[in-house]
Amino acid sequence: MAKFIGEYDATLDTKGRFLLPAGLKRLMPEGTAMLVINRGIDSCLNIYLEEDWKVMEEKLSAVNPYESRENRMVRKALIAGAVYVQIDSAGRINIPAKLAAYAGLDKEIVLAGDLEKIEIWNKARYDEIFDMLTPDVVTEMMSRVLGGKPQQGNGGAHE
Repeated sequence: MAKFIGEYDATLDTKGRFLLPAGLKRLMPEGTAMLVINRGIDSCLNIYLEEDWKVMEEKLSAVNPYESRENRMVRKALIAGAVYVQIDSAGRINIPAKLAAYAGLDKEIVLAGDLEKIEIWNKARYDEIFDMLTPDVVTEMMSRVLGGKPQQGNGGAHE
């Protein structure tokens, strides 16, 4: 299981293909040829290594679709658009048109590591998200999500 980190700019060609950045390829097990792409949350796409997708399939198989509409929608959102894609001999990945439309992808994209997966973003949308993440906003969110009190004031001293 790879752990993906970092941000990588890439360009979609007219056929919906992009060259897998060398930095991401280095994080994949040697010989990786098959990946899975599906709809992500926040209008992006996810790329999984085949073995990591199998883990996701197991989690989704445990969700009872007859228990609630929410369960059905979660399964549908993550499974229905999922496709196996092959890395071609030139190191490119082809994004199916329907998935590219879902994520609003155009020529400029960003591939962002998210530990067990890689997110594919429309570059302008990705940049907008990070424009909103000021140091104060990030500090407050980190405090809520990761725990602990945010440090404020000079040099991180508590006030």
